[in-house]
Amino acid sequence: MSYASRVLSHSKKLTVRGFSSSISTSIVGTRRTEVCRTNTGFISKVDNPKNCYTESNIVLFKVRSFGTHGLSMLKTSMKMGTQVMGSVSQEGYSCSQVTRRGYSSNSDLPPHQEIGMPSLSPTMTEGNVARWLKKEGDKVSPGEVLCEIETDKATVEMECMEEGYLAKIVKGDGAKEIQVGGIIAITVEEEEHIAKFKDYSPSESDAAPAPVPAPKPATDSASPKEQKIEEPKVAKTSSAPPTDDRIFASPLARKLAEDNKVDLSSVKGTGPDGRVVKADIEEYLASRGKEAPKVGPKAGTTAADYTDLPVSQIRKITASRLLQSKQTIPHYYLTVDTCVDKLMNLRSHLNTLQEASGGKRISVNDLVIKAAALALRKVPQCNSSWTNDYIRQYHNVNINVAVQTENGLFVPVIKDADKKGLSKISEEVKQLAQKAKDNSLKPEDYEGGTFTVSNLGGPFGVKQFCAIINPPQAGILAVGSAEKRVVPGSGTEEFKFASFMAITLSCDHRVIDGAIGAEWLKAFKGYIENPETMLL
Repeated sequence: MSYASRVLSHSKKLTVRGFSSSISTSIVGTRRTEVCRTNTGFISKVDNPKNCYTESNIVLFKVRSFGTHGLSMLKTSMKMGTQVMGSVSQEGYSCSQVTRRGYSSNSDLPPHQEIGMPSLSPTMTEGNVARWLKKEGDKVSPGEVLCEIETDKATVEMECMEEGYLAKIVKGDGAKEIQVGGIIAITVEEEEHIAKFKDYSPSESDAAPAPVPAPKPATDSASPKEQKIEEPKVAKTSSAPPTDDRIFASPLARKLAEDNKVDLSSVKGTGPDGRVVKADIEEYLASRGKEAPKVGPKAGTTAADYTDLPVSQIRKITASRLLQSKQTIPHYYLTVDTCVDKLMNLRSHLNTLQEASGGKRISVNDLVIKAAALALRKVPQCNSSWTNDYIRQYHNVNINVAVQTENGLFVPVIKDADKKGLSKISEEVKQLAQKAKDNSLKPEDYEGGTFTVSNLGGPFGVKQFCAIINPPQAGILAVGSAEKRVVPGSGTEEFKFASFMAITLSCDHRVIDGAIGAEWLKAFKGYIENPETMLL
């Protein structure tokens, strides 16, 4: 057995982080061992490790790629009951659930499984427990739904992975902002073990792993205190503050101070050389709470007239991605007016046929989605996304459709929209819109889009607007309302009415040059103004 196999087999707690084959995968084990990162993804013991990161009783190493042997190693560790976030495959990780078999140092606790907050979307870092469908003491079987998890995209059902009994619900209904991997429940194999978890609470070491700062190579002169991730609580000693203006504080102390809006210069550090540690911030907060007088509003003043509304996970992530898009993507906008008279006539004729056959009515938005998909097939440069090293051009045309709901903005996807008929597109759009309103979209309902359509014209009567690109896509189409205009007729001094719809294309200039964007709009306008060509 290789040394790597022994490391994985003997580690009692093993966490695999990372859910994409495009990034390195970090593995954290509790066994103190010196390991080295290699180009092949295998791990070997070294006498003077330069690529190894050792911190106290925690070993941090990276696996660049899993060969057949590395894959079997991880699968072996899974069978032995180590914690694995995601299912292992040759391509990478597709995370579904986080479980960890617990062998506590407390002899009173029998073998059990710790269920962690799963990562159910690529952008998810924390989630909420919407509600539990099982209660403590219930028997659970593989495939049964344990609870509903509110992710950054939707509310998703989490299924049980093993047969047993739900011994303890650690995070109850409505629990908020649980980090991915944080323990939410305990299951056991034997019914008589349930009672032993009545007062169970996870220790800090079992909680969701906190972000670890960039590790430094271990040196022979490094002391154990310098290698600790968690700060020890030390007795207060009078230490001279730093001579310069810089305030020395640990990462945990800085984070706590930032969250509570504490000025570090007002806190006396008790760590080495006057360093501010977590305990100092906690004591400062406690003393500040005691000193702050409780006073009501002064006479003659009125309370502020406002309401603070809670922010859902969906809105948090949407806000973060929109901010990232506007800050990092060089947007530019192209607008054209399209005559939609023929489009309206075709829609009226198709809906007559649909009603006669019992089908669902086709909307203008369905026709826009079809026209956009065909234009992307005709100008594939717009069906792309930017990376730092290359432009990825997609072979499938998957159109995200913006849907506004009470819970926030959703963008479910119509896959292979260029290959589907209008009736099929209409049916899928209605189904996905209803799922979005019910907050029941699944990851496959919104992942994999290559282009987005946002329509504020039909539902809201907005004449024209510019939409923000949905990263990593390179374009989004903003559809305005149709309005009647007077246009010149065929003869002199002849006029007629025609309906025009404003269309604005937001482009990522790193991917779509101005001429390419104009070419795409020309193709799109051709399909809208001659809609019969979409049926060819």
